[in-house]
Amino acid sequence: MAAPIRSKRISDLAAAAPTPQNTPASATNSYIASHASEPAVSTIDEEDKAAVAATLANPQLISMIEGRLGGLIGRSSGYIESLPAPVQERVSGLKGLQKDIDSLERDFQKELRELEKKFAGLYKPIFARRAQIVAGEIEPTSEEIEAGKDEDEDEDEEKDEDEKDEDDEDEEKIVSPIPADAKGIPEFWLTALKNMPSMVDVITDRDEEALKFLTDIRSELLEELGFKLYFDFSENEFFENKTLSKTYVYKESTEAGEMDYLYDHAVGDKIQWKPEQDLTVRIEKRKQRNKHTKATRIVKKVIHTDSFFNFFSPPLMESEYADEDEIPEDLEERLMFDYQLGEDLKDKLIPRAVLWYTGEARELDIDDFDGEDDDFEDDDFEDEEGDDDDDEDDDEDDAKPKAETPECKQS
Repeated sequence: MAAPIRSKRISDLAAAAPTPQNTPASATNSYIASHASEPAVSTIDEEDKAAVAATLANPQLISMIEGRLGGLIGRSSGYIESLPAPVQERVSGLKGLQKDIDSLERDFQKELRELEKKFAGLYKPIFARRAQIVAGEIEPTSEEIEAGKDEDEDEDEEKDEDEKDEDDEDEEKIVSPIPADAKGIPEFWLTALKNMPSMVDVITDRDEEALKFLTDIRSELLEELGFKLYFDFSENEFFENKTLSKTYVYKESTEAGEMDYLYDHAVGDKIQWKPEQDLTVRIEKRKQRNKHTKATRIVKKVIHTDSFFNFFSPPLMESEYADEDEIPEDLEERLMFDYQLGEDLKDKLIPRAVLWYTGEARELDIDDFDGEDDDFEDDDFEDEEGDDDDDEDDDEDDAKPKAETPECKQS
């Protein structure tokens, strides 16, 4: 089974620091001093390179090395046992206190989940009203409209005047394809989804035609650990389902005494596609000729293709494969990506759908990372001949979506 996806803890960031499990008994007191100078690395000659290549080409040797290294994980280095008896007793006392901390942590997580359930009930009628406005079943009240306009005006005041004038000029050139007498807000959820960075390479042009019929996206917490996503659709020519759902199941873990929620698996609805409308496959037709009779026939081959609707057929867990040879090499990446999409929809899209529709949430999402580049300054430099090719390669790399580090939420 694939390794569980854990919640990220601050302690993970200190994994490289010395601990009783990885510090040799002969270690000096100054960890920083021993690592202050950059170690000198001898030049690798061609013979060394050949030896390394030969080692990497031997899967049995690599497997044996990994097994040996894996067996060392969790073993004591003997450092604690080398401490004076009174110090060891104090360490034992701290471990006793740690049990009290872990107990409080478990109580905190349980109360936090109950709080989430409480507020999920408070959000529900607001989300239901939002869905009715989007569908055109009701109109927003004058108070709601004014509240939204006040927020827009506050944001406009924060803009620089020159920047605001440029925006106004651009807006004058935009002609909306949506008629003035349109019902509700057409393509609301499709537009919101397309504005999410994690959805950029998930939604295809073919998917867009079907997602125009998406009327609402909802979520609910399960009685057990996990949550369920609902996608409501109006009548369309692609599938029979009025609602498609996907369930993310978590499990409780207390490894090392810590309370944690781990991603376990996901289950999606089976889509009832209408004839020749399955967006997750394409039909390739080939003409075959009989060598003897010269008669021809048309052979259809079904080829699985990228589609947003593959979201409802999540990757199998490692334990679900009958044969180890069938397990994809990138299974862990697939599971992580599927998990992250579910979390993004639940925690980012649904609570702030209108901000994703307007594009404002994209800026807020980017602002979360503002400060990461504060330590870097732009240096002036001149382009040299031959750098054009490198620039083109950089542009291609920039065009690729950046994978976000998955973070397991409380629910």
